[in-house]
Amino acid sequence: MVGIKDVAKRAGVSIGTVSNVVNRPHVVAAATRNRVLSVIEELGYVRDESARQLRAGRSRIMGLLVLDLGNPFFVDVARGAEQAAHAEGLNIITCNSGQRSDLEASYLAMFAEQRVRGVLLSPVATSGEALRAFRRSGTPYVFVDRKAPTSEASSVAVDDIAGGALAGRHLLETGHHRIAFVNGPAILAQCRDREQGVRSALTGSSAELTVLEAIGLDVTSGRDAGARLLGMSPRPTAVFCANDLLALGVLQAMVGAGVRVPDEMAIIGYDDIEFAGAAAVPLTSVRQPAQRLGRTAAELLLAETAETTAERQAVVFTPELVVRESTRVRR
Repeated sequence: MVGIKDVAKRAGVSIGTVSNVVNRPHVVAAATRNRVLSVIEELGYVRDESARQLRAGRSRIMGLLVLDLGNPFFVDVARGAEQAAHAEGLNIITCNSGQRSDLEASYLAMFAEQRVRGVLLSPVATSGEALRAFRRSGTPYVFVDRKAPTSEASSVAVDDIAGGALAGRHLLETGHHRIAFVNGPAILAQCRDREQGVRSALTGSSAELTVLEAIGLDVTSGRDAGARLLGMSPRPTAVFCANDLLALGVLQAMVGAGVRVPDEMAIIGYDDIEFAGAAAVPLTSVRQPAQRLGRTAAELLLAETAETTAERQAVVFTPELVVRESTRVRR
């Protein structure tokens, strides 16, 4: 690789002059600056940003580790985090664990090795050796879309128990008594909380709840769950899904089998991604403020890594039910 010494030698100037051209060009005479810039372009020199940040003792990079970048919800979380980071002159490296603990451990180790400013983390679980090892590195972090189990880290989340209850009450109010809940992997706290919420809403009613656990939180898993629903007798008249991608998969299965939505099967999703409202039958969904989650988490991390001492916070947003065609009132 071309180094700063190579540029200085070719341009006939000192290393300090090259450094000033790169970092403080206004202090270098125009003729010298132009000669150095010409050599930089000729040789293809790129400054070693990691070394510069290491000398300064302060990185300009934040890490973001999410469960599934195939889910538009997490893409919106990333957008919100980027807004806050860019406003402070920082950049974000976004990584996808794919809900795999081994990948999560690998990315956390990489963030610690690269000495990033801090990490926004949506973990597979809030316990385990990977997270314990990351804590020992001393790298600041904030949980996003997950409540922190202790006060050792800030967190930004949505009240998923309340969100599940919103969906359950809505289905009761629209006249449903045979209800299914298509959940994701039980290891995820969000899935457990949403199930708890819908169960609490149905307590004391005559409604029956059937829980189906999907392998993943994607459209394919939703189609598989839809096929299982179609084979049930008696079939539920409504289904609440742990996220919108599952709900879209269930919708595809129903439409493919000629089941009318919502007349024969009402469907509710969770997250309110853009595709929910654009579906063939627009989906009712429990809305999470995804961009606001990411932006708030990044702001908390920036505050924690600033020179001033910042108190750790646990921010919890309230979800909102967005009613669309997929659960209109039954005749």
